[in-house]
Amino acid sequence: MAGFQLDRAHTNVNFSAKHLMVTNVRGEFLDFDATLDLDETDPTQSSVEFRVRTASVDTGFAARDNHLRSADFFDAETYPEMVVRSTRIHHKRGNDYTVTADVTIRDVTRPVRFDVEFLGFFAGMDGARHVGFSAKARVNRKDWGLDWNVALEAGGWLVGDEIRLDVEIAAMEPVRVSASDSVAA
Repeated sequence: MAGFQLDRAHTNVNFSAKHLMVTNVRGEFLDFDATLDLDETDPTQSSVEFRVRTASVDTGFAARDNHLRSADFFDAETYPEMVVRSTRIHHKRGNDYTVTADVTIRDVTRPVRFDVEFLGFFAGMDGARHVGFSAKARVNRKDWGLDWNVALEAGGWLVGDEIRLDVEIAAMEPVRVSASDSVAA
């Protein structure tokens, strides 16, 4: 089992939801970290824990972002983090996996199945081994008590219930310094 550190500069946590029943609003979270323990001989024995700071939500529209941080949605002041912890990894075929994870939002935990594509290992310019994954899921926001909405005069709702998650993960194996490489103080 090898521990990998998240490469935040090349990792994205994105989401989208229907707005006014016809358009998609896209957003991302800008502050997050993860712990990845990868078993290269049996990837189904690997694990991941992802922590996302709810106040870091960014849709490109400040008023909407502030509303998402409020008690109507994430209640970022009371619940500063969302946590995703893998519970099971199933190999489907080739580089495709299903990762079941417990997702905790506002102290409510629900299982979510992510479709994950393993993008491979590669040597980075820094000399460390890097690894990449692409993960996608669809969830119902109401499963976590994110119920706020407004009925539209013409029918339907302002905010769709289904949220699409799209996470691109890059991580790197820490470069190990041997005793002969270190300098005594």
